[in-house]
This record gives sequence, C-alpha cells and structure tokens, in this order.
Amino acid sequence: MCGLSVGKVDPNLEPSSNRTDGKVRGSGNGVALFVIASCQLMVVLDITIVNIALPHIQTALDFSTESLSWVVNAYTLTFGGLLLLGGRTGDILGRKRVFIFGVLLFGLASLLGGLAQNAGQLMGARALQGVGGAIASPTSLALITTTFREGPARNRAFGVFAAVSAGGGAIGLLAGGILVEWLNWRWVLFVNVPIAVLIAVAAVKVIRESERHPGHFDLMGALLGTAGMVALVYGFIRAAQEGWRDPLTLGSFAAAVLLLTLFILNEKRSPQPITPLHMFADRNRAGTYGIMLMLACAIFGMFFFLTLFVQNVLGFSPLRAGLAFLPISGVVAVGAGIASQLLPKYGPKPFMVAGALCTAVGLAWLTQTDIHSTYLGSILGPTLVFGLGMGLQFVSLTLMALSNVPDRESGAASGLLNTMQQVGGSLGLSILVTVFGTASRNEAKDQAASFLRTATPEQRAFFERTHQYPKPWADQVLTSGVSAAFIVAACFTLVGAVIALFAIQVRPSDLARLQGNHTPTSV
Repeated sequence: MCGLSVGKVDPNLEPSSNRTDGKVRGSGNGVALFVIASCQLMVVLDITIVNIALPHIQTALDFSTESLSWVVNAYTLTFGGLLLLGGRTGDILGRKRVFIFGVLLFGLASLLGGLAQNAGQLMGARALQGVGGAIASPTSLALITTTFREGPARNRAFGVFAAVSAGGGAIGLLAGGILVEWLNWRWVLFVNVPIAVLIAVAAVKVIRESERHPGHFDLMGALLGTAGMVALVYGFIRAAQEGWRDPLTLGSFAAAVLLLTLFILNEKRSPQPITPLHMFADRNRAGTYGIMLMLACAIFGMFFFLTLFVQNVLGFSPLRAGLAFLPISGVVAVGAGIASQLLPKYGPKPFMVAGALCTAVGLAWLTQTDIHSTYLGSILGPTLVFGLGMGLQFVSLTLMALSNVPDRESGAASGLLNTMQQVGGSLGLSILVTVFGTASRNEAKDQAASFLRTATPEQRAFFERTHQYPKPWADQVLTSGVSAAFIVAACFTLVGAVIALFAIQVRPSDLARLQGNHTPTSV
C-alpha cells in the first residue's frame, strides 16, 4: 500500500450535515448548478469534440493512422483511470478547491494542446486534459450532494447534470464541426481555455467549501487501476489491428489481468482505498455500475461509427455531421426531465429497464442502414429513440449510485460511476472496432470477385495504387462493418436491461429511506 497522509480538518468549515435550508451557502441554487453543469459539459464535450478534427490533426502533425487513435485514447484512458483518485481527492482536501484546481488544469492542458507542434506534444496535452477532467468531473457531481438537500431539489439537480453528461457528446461533435470548418483544428482545444477560467472565477464566488475528511491518498491503487485498464484497452485495440494470436495482444491481456488482480488485492488491504469495495456489496449500487458500463459501451460506439458513416458514406461535411447529432441532445434532455419528474412515483427501475430497451431498439434500427440510406429516412429516427433511452437511464443511474452513501464517500461513489462510464466507453469502443474490422474484412473478400468482374479500368487503377476499393464498393464494406458493430452494441444495452430487471430492487416507497426524510425544497 502506498499513501500520503493528510492533516486535520479545518474546524472553521461547516459540515454539510448541518445545513437546514437545502440551498447553496452564500449564493443561489441556480447559479451554483450552472457552474457545476458547465464544468461537466466542458469535460464531457471534449471526449467527442476532437473526433471531427482528427483528419486535420493527422495532416497538420504528421500522425500515422495507428497513432492517431491515441489522440482520443490518451484523454479517455487517463480520465477514466484517475477518476477514482480524483473523487477521493475532493473528499480529503475539500471539493471546492479541488474542483477549481481540476478546471484550471484542464484549461492549461487545452492551451498546450492547441499550441502543440508535433504528435508527442499533443498526446501529452490530451493525457493532461484527462487528468484535469478526472479531478473536476467527480468533484462536480459530489458538489451536488453537498449543495442540494436530498429529495426533489437534489433530484432536479441530478436531472440537469445527467442531461449535460449524456448530451455533451453530441454537442461536442457539433462544436467540433463548427470550429474545424470555420477556424481550424486547434480551436477545438483553445475554446476550453476561456471557459475554464470563467468557471473557476465563478466557483470562487458561488460555491462554499465542503467538509474535509482526513485520510490517505491511495496512490498505489490509482497506479495499478489505471495501468490495468490501459493494458486491457490496448489489448483490444491491438487485437483489432494484429489479431488475437499476436504476442503483444496476449501479453497486454495477461498484464491487464495481473495488474487488475493486484489492484483488487491492494484495495482490500488499504485502510482508505480509492475504491471502497464494500460499495459493490449493495445489490442496487452494483447493478447500477454494471448498467452504466453497458450503456457507455454502446454510447461511444454509436457516436464513433455513426460519425464515420455520415461523413464517408453520406458525404456530410464536418459541420453538417455535427448538426446531424444535435437532435440527440434535445431528446436526452426530454428523457432526463421525464425521469426526474416521475422517479418519486414509479422509482428508478422502470426507467432503467425502459431506457436500456430504447437504446437497444435504436441500435437495432441502425443496423438496417445501407449505402442507399438517407439521414431523414434511416438515421434520425433511430438516434432519437437511442437518445431518449440515454436520458431515461442517466438520471436513475446517477441517483442510485449516490443514494444511501455517506457524505465522506460521495466523491468516491461518483468517481466510480464516472469511471464505469469512461472505462466502459473505452473498452466498448475497442471491442466494437474489432467487430467492425472483422466484418469489414469479410465483406471485402466477398466483394472482391464482383469488383474484379465489373470494375472499370480507372477503378482497377485506383485499387492498384491505393489498395482500397473505390465507391460504391468501399461504402458497402464500411456499411457492413458498421452494421455488425451496431448489433454488438445493441447486445450491450440488452445486457444492461437484464441487469436492471433482475438486480435493481428498489420500490418507490424505498426512495424516502434511501434519500432521507428532509423537507422537500426546490432548485
């Protein structure tokens, strides 16, 4: 075990349990919620905003195709891997000061990324962005628990937070399209700098410090957990490129098993682990984490492959591709609003099950796309159904993850929920990329005979020069791979529905017990 001791609690800080009004101390509820939600939007948005800019980044900084994927992975892996430590840091040092530090670190890393002159500098900046996000994101969610009283006020705050979390990916694609098309790729990073500064300044004024809980930083746990997840994700990515029998692929999986096993052993022995394993002893919370893992697998894959489809097959520009995803954000907000209002009456379980089934239906519908599909005829409907399912689930999952959790562990609980989202997204995308690659290669073999029999001399010359099929053969190969990936993604969400159906055992009457019996207040 490795840990750093932290000193005593500041006696001048008012414990959150002593509040009686359910409001932000020294400021209005709405302003504080706006600051917290803005931070979460900035962090979540950056997961997808760079996707649209990748071709431009590759040209500008001379990335190889293989290394280009790590522009995304460097962010998501450090973000997901360090979320647990970030949540714990807020518990120990005070959430306000840690929140501000994480936001400013994120802004600094964004500035460095925008100024990057080579591939190494950009990947380093993206990794540092992930560190900042890992500090700010779980702390912002935990701030809701110390800012709003349990009950309707906190539920509505969770609804706003969940809508921002779920819709941020689509907003990032839109913002990325606008910035790349109107300015250049560097602005997808520069745009975070002024936003981060404004959030930090506002936080100083409208958010009061939380109670500090003395303890230790479980650095060994953070190191083992992060390294284990990196090895696991790299194993899947390597398998997609080199196959399952590749020695480095097998070695990565073996390293992941070893590191994650050591991580669990470390957490069992540590007096103050970053992942209190007793949280998984609660059936409802363990089920919630499992559902989030499955949902994230589907979300990352849906955005990635659908972005690929609309640009490569439908021929959308970066801006038009971003606009194509905008309706998802609106539907996510609608779903989150419905769940937030009806949770006290029906409980979280119906929304978890219904939301998972909606996402499965949307993904299954997307498997029907082909080279003749149109956006209005084949893309809009399925994505709206998928977005509704996202909104229904996120509010319920966020509420259940933090219900009945002591205030001193709310940072760790929120960090674990966010970790499930980021790790699930990284793992899910790497698995779906493997499925996509296999299906695409099989389709290319099937298309070879037809292509050679009917190709024009110009098409043959293009193939000999680039070793790629020209349209429409290339579109057919890509579409086949995307459809296969969507089938597996739908299976992920169905697993989430099964978990919700059998693991979650919370009735509407249980909510008062889980959330406390405080007098309801409004946001």
